[in-house]
Amino acid sequence: MNVSTTRDRILDALQDILIDEGHSGVTLEAVARAASVSKGGLLYHFPSKAALITGLIERLSALAEEEFREAVESGEGVVRVFLRTSLPRSAEERELYWSVIAALRSKEDMPEEAAELVRYLFTRWGELLHEELTDPVLAEIILRAGDGLYMAAIAGLPQPDPQLTQDVFDRLVEASDKVRRPR
Repeated sequence: MNVSTTRDRILDALQDILIDEGHSGVTLEAVARAASVSKGGLLYHFPSKAALITGLIERLSALAEEEFREAVESGEGVVRVFLRTSLPRSAEERELYWSVIAALRSKEDMPEEAAELVRYLFTRWGELLHEELTDPVLAEIILRAGDGLYMAAIAGLPQPDPQLTQDVFDRLVEASDKVRRPR
């Protein structure tokens, strides 16, 4: 079997266990069984529970880095990309973020490099917003509004009316255009 396919299948299994059972349900045996690989096969790709968690966070990091790159390089700008990506674009994306939050509930299997990566991922949007806007208060309002929408969506909480959400985005974009630094 293809190495990346096996690795992805293992991470998918880890994600499912974290979502369904929480961190306490994650054992090497349970992940191997859910991924339909031997424990030895799992250990080949991820030699420990900590390595599994790090792999999941690296998966999230790859997705986030694409969004950061798009925000910086596109003519659309950071605010627009951030707000557009403040709602999960798929069930898979929602599940990935939710599983990482479940993994964060236990620090026992969180290597320091993985914890650092999580801190970076959760602060990078704020840095980008503050770099783009001359108004730090507006940058924080946009950050907190987007984070709140995202957290509510991945937690399965009731969502505001889509038109109201779009109106909020439009208002924030309009305000940000007035204080956007030239590129």
